[in-house]
Amino acid sequence: MTVKQNYERISEQINAAKARANRNDEVTLIAVTKQVSADVAKEAIAAGIHQLGENRFEGLQDKQDQIQNDVVWHFIGSLQTRKVKDIIHTIDYLHSLDRLSLAEEIQKRATVPLKCFLQVNVSGEESKHGIAPGDVIDFARQLSEFDKIQVVGLMTMAPFTEDEGIIRSSFKGLKQLQEKVQNLHITNIPCSELSMGMSNDFEIAIEEGATFIRIGTDLVGKGR
Repeated sequence: MTVKQNYERISEQINAAKARANRNDEVTLIAVTKQVSADVAKEAIAAGIHQLGENRFEGLQDKQDQIQNDVVWHFIGSLQTRKVKDIIHTIDYLHSLDRLSLAEEIQKRATVPLKCFLQVNVSGEESKHGIAPGDVIDFARQLSEFDKIQVVGLMTMAPFTEDEGIIRSSFKGLKQLQEKVQNLHITNIPCSELSMGMSNDFEIAIEEGATFIRIGTDLVGKGR
């Protein structure tokens, strides 16, 4: 199937999931283009997608060199502190703010506020990056004086399992945390968004409140 056909199918699935959850707000689809060529990314843009996600600086730079369209760029990978100065002025959203040292470097280097998601390791898996759920509130409070960081929401990755109960529980947990952070009423931490859900679980994520979903393989394929 073409990227356009995949997009049409996924759009129908998004709308169905929203209907099941009685939602009429917007769900933003990010095309994760980290494993495909710039030409495939251009196919996504031609299909009507203007939110692209990359997880490596080199891949982001390569795509940006070849794509001149009006694109909203999301960096979804773990960001090394030493790469901050190279990347923060080339992206619109960072989905992986997970430690104070990274926040301090962004604060030091940024000239305008950067929209960030706090990455939360809801499942507690050692293989995943992210803040422990119990540390999120304190971390958010620490960021209250960082005027170059705008915490727009929380991000997580559910465990890779076919057990829907485990997946749903992870997303429910992030939603509950998001509401707690939002209720702190910190000026630079509106925390109204949830970045969760990928190719294998985005419908569950939408049912549990996702406002941004990150779709790679099901949308643009792999290694093209």
